[in-house]
Amino acid sequence: MKPGRLLLILSALPFLAGGCTDRCEKTQIVRQIRPVTLSAAEVRSKVKIQAPADLEQPGKIYIKDQYLFINEIKKGIHIIDNSNPSNPRHVSFISIPGNGDMAVKDHILYADSYMDLVAIDISNPEQAHEAGRKQNAFTSGVFDGLGWSYDAGTGTISDQEMYFLEETFETNCEGVVPNPGYWWWGGIYAFYGTAYLSSSITGSSSSSYSGSTAQSAGAGTGGSMARFTLYDDYLYTVDQRKLQLFDVSSLTSPAFVKDIDLGWGVETIFPYRDKLFIGTSTGMHIFDNSTPSEPKHLSEFRHIRACDPVVVHEDVAYVTLRSGNVCGGSVNRLEVVDISNLANPQLVKAYEMQNPAGLSINYPTLFVCEGEYGLKGFDVSDKFAVDKNMLFHEKGMEAYDIISMDDNVMMIGKDGLYQYNASDPKNLRKLSHIPVRAPAVITEKKE
Repeated sequence: MKPGRLLLILSALPFLAGGCTDRCEKTQIVRQIRPVTLSAAEVRSKVKIQAPADLEQPGKIYIKDQYLFINEIKKGIHIIDNSNPSNPRHVSFISIPGNGDMAVKDHILYADSYMDLVAIDISNPEQAHEAGRKQNAFTSGVFDGLGWSYDAGTGTISDQEMYFLEETFETNCEGVVPNPGYWWWGGIYAFYGTAYLSSSITGSSSSSYSGSTAQSAGAGTGGSMARFTLYDDYLYTVDQRKLQLFDVSSLTSPAFVKDIDLGWGVETIFPYRDKLFIGTSTGMHIFDNSTPSEPKHLSEFRHIRACDPVVVHEDVAYVTLRSGNVCGGSVNRLEVVDISNLANPQLVKAYEMQNPAGLSINYPTLFVCEGEYGLKGFDVSDKFAVDKNMLFHEKGMEAYDIISMDDNVMMIGKDGLYQYNASDPKNLRKLSHIPVRAPAVITEKKE
């Protein structure tokens, strides 16, 4: 049993034992949002190497050689030596204000820092340093549902900052039960997309692998939630409405090439061979990328409104749709799409899920993150009977995104990084867990 749950149960015992009909104290941790304004000069001065740090609010993951890169939302990137997946070693932390995505080519890490694209030399991960920068590459973005924007004229960034406030106040002792929609995050119950995160009551008398399969020499591997990817000598990024291309043939001097408007709701990008698959809140765009400097739109597969990361194997695309998030929508399912005719993708079958997010295919095993419901694996060799061929359901963690590489599976969630040996998918074997540290909480007592 997790500590937060134990606290909730124990603190309720006096109420249960005494049949309290008086007043109780209720403590709840509230997710608060406040606006912040930052200067471009201040942000640009803070990209630097630091000592290893604990995970607090992990986001995307990326693999390059023996190193694992974990985004700390809006703060930077953890570098982990993953030579031994059973004992991953923290190497360093790169402070990158406003960071949400990354990709690595050779010894250069590309990362967003609010409006800038930064090139960081990681040839020595313990002494990583900024090697180049494309200023004003981006104008806006969203992290965990919180948007930011940049005004190049004034050189200011308008952002939103999340913090946690613990409030204690008196209430009656009736009808106080845990919200079944809470997810676990570093010892704190949290409800995604709402303000209230936790409550406790004290009674009182008062194939070989699949992540992104970029055809780019020296590139690493990202997960299905990525907004950055590499192909040949080009870095591709997506924001809420467009695909952007940067020429990185000169590794430390990324140069803007062009952008392609895709409409609203763009979320993820997944390269497969010489194609790009771009997930949006209303469908999936397919681009021919055989000429990397000139991606050509082939088709769009449309679906009901929902978030939808995509992975691909051969002539099949796997798409998850989920509800309860900033994308809107109310469906939770896995869609299997026939892309043998790239100009006319067709739905093969849809399978109901609980709350699916990131996914990865190591054929014939498909790994699906189910949010607070954990991680599932399916044999998809029969695409018409995926639901009848579930291989495992690993519970007890918050699953957000995943990369499967050979027999090693790396899964990130709100409660940290998990690694498994999946040589026998029916008997998944846990190798390690890097937990998160609970965020600092401000205490406030109300009368």
